[in-house]
Amino acid sequence: MHYDGDTVRAVLEEVRRAGRSALTPPEAQRVCAAYGIPTPPQGLATSAAEAVRLAQDIGFPVVLKIASPDILHKTEARGVLTGLTSAAEVERAYATLLANARAYKPDATLLGVQVQRMLSGGQEVIVGATTDPSFGKVVAFGLGGIFVEVLQDVTFRLAPTTPQEALAMLDELAGAAVLRGVRGTPGVQREALADLIVRVSQLVHDFPAIRELDLNPVFATPEGATAVDARMVVDFSPPPDRYRPSQEEILRAMRRIMQPEAVAVIGASPEEGKIGHAVMQNLINGGYAGQIYPIHPRAEAILGRPCYKSVLDIPGPVDIAIFCIPARLVPQVLPEVGQKQIAGAILIPSGFAEVGEVALQQEVVRIARQYNVRLMGPNIYGFYYTPKNLCATFCTPYTERGSVALSSQSGGVGMAIVGFSRSTKMGVSAIVGLGNKSDIDEDDLLTFFEQDPHTQVIAMHVEDLKDGRAFAEVAQRVSKKKPIVVLKAGRTALGARAARSHTGALAGNDRIYDAVLRQCGVIRALSLNDMLEFARGLQVLPTPKGENVLILTGAGGSGVLLSDACVDHGLQLMTLPPDLDAAFREIIPPFGAAGNPVDITGGEPPTTYRRAITVALNDARVHALILGYWHTIITPPMVFATLLSEVVEEARQRGIHKPIVASLVGDVEVEAACQYLMAHHILAYPYTTEKPVAVLGAKYRWARAAGLL
Repeated sequence: MHYDGDTVRAVLEEVRRAGRSALTPPEAQRVCAAYGIPTPPQGLATSAAEAVRLAQDIGFPVVLKIASPDILHKTEARGVLTGLTSAAEVERAYATLLANARAYKPDATLLGVQVQRMLSGGQEVIVGATTDPSFGKVVAFGLGGIFVEVLQDVTFRLAPTTPQEALAMLDELAGAAVLRGVRGTPGVQREALADLIVRVSQLVHDFPAIRELDLNPVFATPEGATAVDARMVVDFSPPPDRYRPSQEEILRAMRRIMQPEAVAVIGASPEEGKIGHAVMQNLINGGYAGQIYPIHPRAEAILGRPCYKSVLDIPGPVDIAIFCIPARLVPQVLPEVGQKQIAGAILIPSGFAEVGEVALQQEVVRIARQYNVRLMGPNIYGFYYTPKNLCATFCTPYTERGSVALSSQSGGVGMAIVGFSRSTKMGVSAIVGLGNKSDIDEDDLLTFFEQDPHTQVIAMHVEDLKDGRAFAEVAQRVSKKKPIVVLKAGRTALGARAARSHTGALAGNDRIYDAVLRQCGVIRALSLNDMLEFARGLQVLPTPKGENVLILTGAGGSGVLLSDACVDHGLQLMTLPPDLDAAFREIIPPFGAAGNPVDITGGEPPTTYRRAITVALNDARVHALILGYWHTIITPPMVFATLLSEVVEEARQRGIHKPIVASLVGDVEVEAACQYLMAHHILAYPYTTEKPVAVLGAKYRWARAAGLL
């Protein structure tokens, strides 16, 4: 693609010198032309006679719009007149528009009237861009008219985007079928629309001063896409610098922090009930085999470990220092940590930005940067890393090992993670508290977990991303190898921020998060329990080899509910080939139902379940299996659980590994049956048809995004 950056630079320089925050319509049209964004024939008239000449040259019908840097929303000022078909109408319209503009804003600078050929037909859409506080430049696409004004049917991507991502945006809208053509209406030229999105995304990426941009409406037709109106808002103040070490530097520091050989506890205490005492106890009782150095100004020893007055007195190297002292003392001690060349400071104390002490937190960050010390926290519970038996926290020790790494900004959520992991025996590789995220944040953790052989699934509770673009860059890479689950808190609390364009107003913080996470291949959880269940399930379920999902159930009602859940979570119920359909009909009773779901019915003995499950597992055309069990006295819950685990284990021994989830409904005995199945690495849930399908859907979403299907 060819872009004329020199023209755009010249236009923006004119705007900057004039001290304006918005481009005039002629300026916006010049910028569009420079980046190959199609617009109708048009021109600026400074008199009624000139407007008539332009209209005659362009060809009727025409549209007249007021041209003023002080009137961005022209319709509010009654500054647009359409369907003008004669010179007399244009002459009258010119005078009307000037009068309307003066009535709306008497002090507005009026440049004249923009005369433009009137387009008709096609589907109205909006293409725009805005500057998000976390993600920076993002491009937007939505259906126009009532869809964007009322339904807010819009989606986003990081800018610049690719033609493939732009095409995907067209399919994400709730009204995507309108673009493909409905009820005899032809569809739009998708490639032309995607090309327009790409050009807009490149424009705002190349010129960060363009804060907000609207092409609204854009007329999309079977022949192409044309922007009828262009609105651009600028901000020439430079964006704040973001601290970002290289990936190599991050990994070097994070390895020392997460896998330390020596730990100092600053503020270690001999008194029970003190945080400094709890941290020492957890390090020792958790089984950490590295060096533990308590730091205390007066004590000789704490819990059998000799004390030091300062980290500078420790004879050997130290990797992390856990701070258990009041917030106000941290800036006094942190330089000693830097002089000792300690890689990470684990700041447990509260009393920083979360209570308004922003300056104190900034001072701590300044000192840390001076000495190249990475900060975890402040205001955290600490962290766990089970491969090292490391419990660097004042909370309870944790030793249940697994391959899931979890993080949270909230201490309460962190404790929920610990409790869930322990009660379900999920097992973790790490649990990390991030708190105020003064320095270390989610992308630092992703960089470490990407190469950590003990971690296969990553789950994160996120309240905000301080550098969303950095997170997106790392997540896009890591999600190709390991599933990432994100629970974004504050989905409904943050509305659209005040903005001077439709795109800015539509860019609700959560909408952008949702679209960007999807773009990065991240699985989004909408509740804490979903995040935890996805994390547990994703490490258990094998990666599917195809999209064919089969439901095998002992109750017709469960089969219907499971089918509904499959639709909700994007799973495709396979159409049974005739031979497979016949195989099931030989097994189930005549009053059962083949097809998909396959209904065994509730009165069948264990042998029927065993035979049907075996057929499903052995057929390579079945890629995933959902089981719906109904409690009966003929096949009790534990009998079902035992036979299922045996059949699955036999298949595994033959090299057959398929995702299998089970829904068990019935009396309380189904709880023990589910626990038994979970212990045999088969995901099973009591009293619900939704949860097993949601977890399977999460696995499929990851596999698709990672390009494995």
